[in-house]
Amino acid sequence: MLNRPDWDTYFLLIAKVVSSRSTCIRRKVGAVLVKDHQILSTGYNGAPKGIIHCEEAGCLREKLSIPSGERHEICRGSHAEINAIAQAAYAGVSTAGCWLYCTHEPCVYCTKALLNCGCSRIVFINPYPDQIAREMIAQSGVEIICIPEDKLLNETFSIGGKT
Repeated sequence: MLNRPDWDTYFLLIAKVVSSRSTCIRRKVGAVLVKDHQILSTGYNGAPKGIIHCEEAGCLREKLSIPSGERHEICRGSHAEINAIAQAAYAGVSTAGCWLYCTHEPCVYCTKALLNCGCSRIVFINPYPDQIAREMIAQSGVEIICIPEDKLLNETFSIGGKT
């Protein structure tokens, strides 16, 4: 029997790698949109194309002491989930029926975009304090699952032929 990760672990680990491209100072977030076990698109959080990165410009939210989960519109960056949806749209890839794998639970803006793009399942690692987003997901019937970092890292599987 092969010793390899289940699908949720596999795509969450990919989301963690995607997050390494983030240019956000506060939080590195990676997202992967998947359908039928195939990656449709990926996204990470950071400034839009052609705009200087927050690493260079500084974090507006930190400067204004805005806590997590509040005033999402005061930010130079786009969230990973929005960027994954935009990347799929840019490439002409349908997201209907997709699943999201993300390093963090979606905020209310990303939740609305995910519901509107046809996402039917959300799997994340780190909770995010946005009660309105949680209420919207509950009303929508979209399946949502948290797989905490410690459970994800306790999975035993082979990488590069070694366990």
